[in-house]
Amino acid sequence: MSTEHPAKAAILGGGIGGLTAANTLVRSGWHVEVFERAEGLPPTGTTLGLWPEALTALEVAGLGGRAEKLGVLQRSGSLLRWDGRTIAHLENLRRSAVLLSRPPLLNLLADGLPGDTVQFGQAAPSLPDLSGYDVVIGADGIGSATRDAVFGTRYRPVYTGFTAWRGWVDGATDSLSESWAPGSLFGISPRDGELTNWFAAVRAPAESTGGVPELRERFQYWHPAVVDMLDRLDPPTVLHHDLYESPPLPSYVRGKVALIGDAAHAMAPNLGRGACEAMVDASVLAVLLAEHPVAEALQRYDRARRRRTQRLVRASRMLAGVATATRFTSARNALIGAASKLA
Repeated sequence: MSTEHPAKAAILGGGIGGLTAANTLVRSGWHVEVFERAEGLPPTGTTLGLWPEALTALEVAGLGGRAEKLGVLQRSGSLLRWDGRTIAHLENLRRSAVLLSRPPLLNLLADGLPGDTVQFGQAAPSLPDLSGYDVVIGADGIGSATRDAVFGTRYRPVYTGFTAWRGWVDGATDSLSESWAPGSLFGISPRDGELTNWFAAVRAPAESTGGVPELRERFQYWHPAVVDMLDRLDPPTVLHHDLYESPPLPSYVRGKVALIGDAAHAMAPNLGRGACEAMVDASVLAVLLAEHPVAEALQRYDRARRRRTQRLVRASRMLAGVATATRFTSARNALIGAASKLA
């Protein structure tokens, strides 16, 4: 690649996937411009799971080792019933994750870029206005305008049947647990910054629930660790939203446009892989663009990532159904408990 006339990439969206792609492409000699409509990086956000593949993506982007220093390594956890009785202990996990909240991860990614790479407060130009770029990367999230532009509105995400709350409380924990009841779940996990992260989800019609009073009412009789989270939460910090997932796209590329992250494969959070897969998308795409002509790189990216991530969308939905099952829960618990002892 000529250093006098580097290839140019427009990245539409300055979130985790977009900034991972930007770092990797810049390191390969590309000229990169990131368009982000927000005025700056978000100051708050809940914990994300960075699995080994995501940590490898950071290494490829030249940022290896930094997330591990900022986050919390999680090797074990517990599955519990709503009353606190144990379903299974998950000890010495072979594939441990680093738990890191969104703000420090985004700051880490942004700090790796030249200062003029990200244009904050700048809505993405329309695709016809991006004709001067060699590739356009749609990293604009679950409500992706890029996806709408290239594939139409029929591929917009659909409601999963679950609504969720997320937040954090002061004080650290080294314990990770997820508690299950018919139609609902509640999770507690470590978080950087001497905080504890929590999340909850229930089966519900779309746009039918919300607010801290309802959250407390739904979980007020659960085991003491859950009630403690409810008593200590700060209502203004609680995030509530319905959960959506992407229908399967026929391709993640069209022309010189590629979709990554939630723009391509939004999924329920039950596997904890949304941020991870966005970073892997970004890394795979950027490496292929550095090694192959654009058209070939985009086709290779689609073959490498589409089927795998669409399987994860289905698996996340399936796990949500298992965790919140309303029938045969005793048999489910017994099977999971037995399987955990064999792992």
